[in-house]
Amino acid sequence: MIDEDQSWASGAACAGIEPDALFVRGAAQRQARQLCFTCPVRMQCLAEALSSNTSFGVWGGLTERERRALVRRYPGVRDWAEWLRGDDDELVAELRAQRPPRIIARIRATSTA
Repeated sequence: MIDEDQSWASGAACAGIEPDALFVRGAAQRQARQLCFTCPVRMQCLAEALSSNTSFGVWGGLTERERRALVRRYPGVRDWAEWLRGDDDELVAELRAQRPPRIIARIRATSTA
């Protein structure tokens, strides 16, 4: 479910940054996503990107590759904002941490366990 109210975006840490700085590839993504971990609306941003299947750029601290892995791992999630508010999944705690999450490694570990 996509949130029609986008007012959260005005409070984003990247609101005043040139968008090209967030739509980068490779190693430059690490630098772009560091800003996300200082952002007060990071979870709203991530929920929006997951809900809308945003394919490019760093959103909510995750790269497009990480978001794709998350969507593949949880195909039944219909409301990402609600899922991210949950507290019964270790991966949600990892996503909420104020550091880059190890999404790919964690997903691989849980799918092989």
